[in-house]
Amino acid sequence: MAKVKITVIKKAHHKDLLEQYLSPEAKASGFDICTAFEEGEEIIVEGMNYPQGFCHWAWADIQRDVMMVLFGQGFPWVGPKATAISCCTDGFRPVTFKIERIED
Repeated sequence: MAKVKITVIKKAHHKDLLEQYLSPEAKASGFDICTAFEEGEEIIVEGMNYPQGFCHWAWADIQRDVMMVLFGQGFPWVGPKATAISCCTDGFRPVTFKIERIED
């Protein structure tokens, strides 16, 4: 069976939104740019198995795209075939991933 490589390609940080909407408690806790991933980090996924240590929120957001790529599909506006660009839905500090099919 094919595998999927997930590469962290960008970590955004919407400082203006953090300043405007973050609760005082979250501000006091040091809530800042996502620390779950590093840009350039690569994660290999076999089948639809949850990757150990992967952020649960991010996995919930991208697992549909992982499944699509695993079965050889992609989006017509993304090249090459069987590749997707996806992100977690954290409005303050989203992480963007490249998802690629790896043939055995």
